[in-house]
Amino acid sequence: MIRIALALFVVSLLIVVAISLQGDPGAASLTWLGWQVNTTAAAAVLLIGLLALAATIFWRVLVWILESPTRAARARAESRRRQGRETLTRGFLAAAAGDGAEARRLAGKAAELDDETPQLVRILAAQAAEAGADHAAARAAYDAMLGFPDMRLAARRGLMQTALAQGDKPGALNHAAAAYDLAVTAPWAWRALLEARLEAADWSGALALTQSAVERRIVSPLIADRARAALQAASAAGLEAGAGKAPERALELAQAAARARPDFTPAVVIVARLLAADGRGPRAAPLIEAAWKTRPHPALWLAWRDLRTDETPRERAARLAALAALNPQARESRILSVEQALVAGDPDAARAAAAHLEDEATTQRLAGLMARVAFAADRRDEARAWIARGVEAPREAEWSDIDPHGRAFAYGAEDWARLVLAYAETGELIHPRHERREATLNDLPQIPAAYDDSAPFISAAVTGDPFPPITDDGDFGDALQPAGAEARAAPHGLFRGLGGRGKGR
Repeated sequence: MIRIALALFVVSLLIVVAISLQGDPGAASLTWLGWQVNTTAAAAVLLIGLLALAATIFWRVLVWILESPTRAARARAESRRRQGRETLTRGFLAAAAGDGAEARRLAGKAAELDDETPQLVRILAAQAAEAGADHAAARAAYDAMLGFPDMRLAARRGLMQTALAQGDKPGALNHAAAAYDLAVTAPWAWRALLEARLEAADWSGALALTQSAVERRIVSPLIADRARAALQAASAAGLEAGAGKAPERALELAQAAARARPDFTPAVVIVARLLAADGRGPRAAPLIEAAWKTRPHPALWLAWRDLRTDETPRERAARLAALAALNPQARESRILSVEQALVAGDPDAARAAAAHLEDEATTQRLAGLMARVAFAADRRDEARAWIARGVEAPREAEWSDIDPHGRAFAYGAEDWARLVLAYAETGELIHPRHERREATLNDLPQIPAAYDDSAPFISAAVTGDPFPPITDDGDFGDALQPAGAEARAAPHGLFRGLGGRGKGR
């Protein structure tokens, strides 16, 4: 209002100036209570403007004085709100830091200061009790939150976590189920229910829950597809290994999983195993081929090998070579090329194929394969050196999926539960047997411990020739070649320096 009055005063001043510039100031007369004032028109206009401005200022000052109590009350309320927000912030930080005592003190102070956000105060009180490990107080705080519709979901989650902290799994699941019924989107409740069903090996219940999660858009279709395939394979494995076997139902579930996710090796292997046991092994060939193209796994070529039992070694080798040719650049295909050459009884082809693995890191499985290649080529000292190297070499995770009897993915319910979750979320397989360092199909072959008479040290002792030199890195070079082996000198790479520091006997 003062700005308006000032604008009017400026307008009046401009009018006065305009009148003065015309040379005729005019006249103005005012008679009031016996008083008479005569002045020029310009002065009268200016006087009116000044009086209006003074009146406006007086009115604004009067209004400011009259509104001061209300203004002071608003300032106090704003200060209280600001202090309440700061107290809540400090309280949540204290709860996050695990300082339960400070968080509870600040929660009580926030309750006194902040009347506008009671939900936040209640959540802080519950979290402060959790930080102080006061489960009874936390449960009471969350129970109180159940009375507010917009806080029920948060209250159910808090009650579930409190029940888990107290070891009450059934109670925690009850809260998770209530939350899942309460909200369309509650990923934490779905995950809790899924893990509980997996722990109980309730594969059909987990399948139904996964379908429900897709309908609610809690999980993406990709994750749901992987979860379904893994659950169907787990169910098939349970039926295959159970006392009351149901091979047809197991086969049906495993085939559904393999068709949905061709890269899920366990499902493909189960299908191949069930069909082979029923004399229908060749029917699994397309599934194994599709899986090999996508993700080669040693269990796949072992299952491929066992699809037929009425063939000669050369026929089997040809069939293995055909599988390797489907994905020739893969590591497993290169290993399979060596295996099929050994099956065919062709040591030269095996050594040629093994040369393609020379850049691979040495593992127990690879060292065992190289030992078999060397032994097939009648290089027994070289084979023993590979075995010695393999003793200290790391194991292969995927090879551990095969037990000592050659059975792949012979997992218990707990392993399958972990596998379902891992594969659904990442698309990768876990290797429980590798984690537990359980025995696998033999990595290292059994080769006689004694050296041949043709070993260089023994030959030198018999003939009286000088002993071969021993280098610092254990590389004997060509000195370790058996007599008459000049035409089959070992290539560089994997076959270089294989002698080791052995003692003949």
